Amino acid sequence: MRWASTRARDPRTSSTGSATSPRRCSDPDRAYGDPNMTTRKKTPEDFQARVKKSANKIWLAGLGAFALAEEEGGKVFRSLVKKGEALEEKGKEQLGGLRERVEELADAARSRATEVAGQVEKRAGKAWHKVEGNVDDAVSAALGKVGVPTRDEISRLTRRIEELTTLVAAKVGAKKPARRKPGRPAKRKAG
Repeated sequence: MRWASTRARDPRTSSTGSATSPRRCSDPDRAYGDPNMTTRKKTPEDFQARVKKSANKIWLAGLGAFALAEEEGGKVFRSLVKKGEALEEKGKEQLGGLRERVEELADAARSRATEVAGQVEKRAGKAWHKVEGNVDDAVSAALGKVGVPTRDEISRLTRRIEELTTLVAAKVGAKKPARRKPGRPAKRKAG
């Protein structure tokens, strides 16, 4: 049985392991005794290499993202420009229609305002004439009550006097007297 002692021991079957045996993988899913499964102690150089490799992958991913963003960004930008142009055109059409509608409403409002102003002016004119007539009537009535003759009464009396003077002159054979101007109405005293 000599040959059995030269063989490497399986740690699963024996509780004591040799101090000179290589370190075995501690992963229970891996087979023991596989020479490729031996682990070696990690050095700072290994860590630096892994960090460098990871940083390189991150750098490459960033470059890829930048290239993709540049490529897709151009497409998105062109798409946004097209949508903006379409929206601007639509807005101009709507604004043009709105401007026309506002101008129509403004013209209608001006027309209506002119019409209403004419009606108000006409009514005000009628009312003014009515008020003016009422004032004239009231003044004439007041003057009549105190015995002051009106301008029309004085004019009629003056014409009648001239007619009578002409008749008397014709009967008497006298010369026709010069026509007299109607006198000025007397000034009213304040008070």
